[in-house]
Amino acid sequence: MDSKFFGRQVKHFRIRRGLTVRDFASLMDKSVRWVEDLEAGNRQADPNLSVARLAALRLGITLERLIAEPVDVECAGESEIVAVRAALQRHDVITGACDDSNADPVPVATLRRGLDYSRTAFQAGHFQQLGSDIPTLLVDATRAAHRHAGDDQLTAYGVLSLTLELAEAAAIKWGDTQLAVLAGHRAVAAAERSGNPVIMASAARHLGDAMTMHGEAAAAAEFVLAAATRLQPGLLRSGPEGYSVLGMLFLKAAMASAAAAEAEDRHPERHARRVPDFLSEADEHAARLGGDANYLYTAFGPTNVAAYRVAAHVHLSEGADAVAVAHGIPAPAFQSLPRERRAHLLADRARGETQAGLREDAVTTLLEAEELAPEEVRCRPRTRTLVEDLRLLGVPPSTQGRLRLLADRCGLPG
Repeated sequence: MDSKFFGRQVKHFRIRRGLTVRDFASLMDKSVRWVEDLEAGNRQADPNLSVARLAALRLGITLERLIAEPVDVECAGESEIVAVRAALQRHDVITGACDDSNADPVPVATLRRGLDYSRTAFQAGHFQQLGSDIPTLLVDATRAAHRHAGDDQLTAYGVLSLTLELAEAAAIKWGDTQLAVLAGHRAVAAAERSGNPVIMASAARHLGDAMTMHGEAAAAAEFVLAAATRLQPGLLRSGPEGYSVLGMLFLKAAMASAAAAEAEDRHPERHARRVPDFLSEADEHAARLGGDANYLYTAFGPTNVAAYRVAAHVHLSEGADAVAVAHGIPAPAFQSLPRERRAHLLADRARGETQAGLREDAVTTLLEAEELAPEEVRCRPRTRTLVEDLRLLGVPPSTQGRLRLLADRCGLPG
């Protein structure tokens, strides 16, 4: 174990825990000079394992985490966005008429495996790689929908719609809401070709999300509610997948209404008063589902409803309520959510803490989110904006070092 690397790791986690050099020296029962030398990598060529174990214990982390090589996070850049946009602008992808190649279409089972792989990456908080995954999936799924027949063709249209949803979700993470709306519209059209109400509802909830993020929140609420009304009978007959996507439609309606209230200057209450009703509808479908699950990549269940309730409170500038709801989620339920959803929830809680004047807590919460899914914090524009806001608002001196390092990792100017 390299002493320079070990020293940097100790300093990194000491600062993240809000400990001064003197504090850490006391915990280690050593002198301040000893800690300074340790962090500078000057104590010994190969740190003793007993020292590493004690340092990990005092820092409240595992030994493996203290000595592990740090993971560099590469954010999606313009090249990834350009690649997805270029795929959406291809003639064959737009028209559904594939090229004249004699190559056989990709089997639908293979398409599903590819989609599952990319969706798993998304739910793990890995967004950058989607810039290369999505274009290939779009072309393969379009060709399959054109070349297959019968049930395989319907399934291929379903996979195409879900791939377009993934493009929408990735574009949201990358901050390109126009691209998200484009992909969302295409997903709805492909879903209609699938003939599957579950796929249709899933596409509708994603388009609603894109419209909300693109500043069309009021229209988004009406769109997802119309979809829920139209598709509800078929969804209730579809079992757990149907319950999940139906519940998600009401969650998106709640978020769209909260966002519309946030944007409305004259009569925000007309949107805000709808939010609790939509959340209650979602609660009913979560109860029907019987617990937390991840059917069709929804992560839907009582815990996700609570996560959306946190986000709705934040949109309505009810920070203290958001924090209370977030803290009320049991730890096992929180751990049941996919990594991306957990980090997203923590980022929303940090916004609520900021609104409530709990800025030191907000920094700690953002660091917890970063540990779960670094790209959700360091790369997502809305979260980086929160980091910048906290710098401008100011935090207690004991937190400034941790916030400064976080801002550096987010690539924010000093």
